[in-house]
Amino acid sequence: MKVVCNRTELTTAVTTVQRAVATKSSTPALEGILLKAKDNTAQLCGYDLEIGITTSIPVTVIEQGEIVLSARLFTEIVKKMPDEIITIETDDKQLAYLNSGMTDYQIVGISSYEFPELPSFEALESFEIEAGTLRSMIKDTIYAVSDNLAKPILMGSFFDAEDGYLNLVSIDGFRMSMRREKIESTNKFEFVLPKKTLSELLKINSDDESMVKISLGKKHVEFSIDGYCVVSRLIEGKYVAYKDTIPKGSTTTMTVEASGIISSMERMSLLTSDKMQQPVHFIIADEGMKIFCVTSVGKATDFIQTTYEGDELEIGFNNRYMLDAVKNVDASELLFEFSGPNRPLKIRPTSGDSFLLLVVPMRI
Repeated sequence: MKVVCNRTELTTAVTTVQRAVATKSSTPALEGILLKAKDNTAQLCGYDLEIGITTSIPVTVIEQGEIVLSARLFTEIVKKMPDEIITIETDDKQLAYLNSGMTDYQIVGISSYEFPELPSFEALESFEIEAGTLRSMIKDTIYAVSDNLAKPILMGSFFDAEDGYLNLVSIDGFRMSMRREKIESTNKFEFVLPKKTLSELLKINSDDESMVKISLGKKHVEFSIDGYCVVSRLIEGKYVAYKDTIPKGSTTTMTVEASGIISSMERMSLLTSDKMQQPVHFIIADEGMKIFCVTSVGKATDFIQTTYEGDELEIGFNNRYMLDAVKNVDASELLFEFSGPNRPLKIRPTSGDSFLLLVVPMRI
């Protein structure tokens, strides 16, 4: 194989696909990037048996071929090459020669035959969504994905499509975050996407207006966007009946400024930590909401002046869970809907139905 390529284009490609490369594996090829050169195109692929990322860049192919190169070493070499033109050549001993200007490298490669093939599957469903919308949905819900290995089904986000709408739901047992957006497909389908794949989709550089094609199989899903293809396994199993966890109605409702409640929670966080999980108290009465917490470090008190409807209430929350929730609603005003001191709090924007957050209270 012998190709001549642009350093900037190659750097962007290897930096992206190497995120799907296994950091440690009993199969050395999984720690590398598969490089294929054919028809004046170089295809690059990283794959750790759970997620695979592929892309292609235009190159001048002098001799076609393929090889697997160490992802870490290949990426660092390409980034540090001095000129914009890079020549990559391989021989029959699986050695790769990289040249740019007066700089030369010789590195050991691995036969492409040792690199596992990405899964191929028949698409049972497919639809398109704007890249900016998908990124926004993931960003607003990924924080609530569980890290609990005992409940693997919750270690991903639930894509639930029906009647022309897509709900993206994340639950960790203490909170729930849901984004709802309209899509062209009216078919009913659902799948659970692992957190790692969600994170990688956020990192792919593309225009917000670009369309992402999502193709769903029985055990895998494929995302195609701006020349990149991300293939991921799905988390198998039955997701929780999240709609049943949403309280019906409310006993106390109030509207708060998002910036005000975020600032108050950040002030409370100065006295709380994961080791000191004392509840932050909300007391709703008179002309607003008193917020306070008491820990072994000290006591903090705050007050948000606002109006409310319904019953007076005292309720407690984990400060971090509450702060995560209010930070991840893209709205200046929030509607808090309480259903009692032991029922989850519903948080939504004062207008529209694209967001819904639940936070489970702590006993006080």
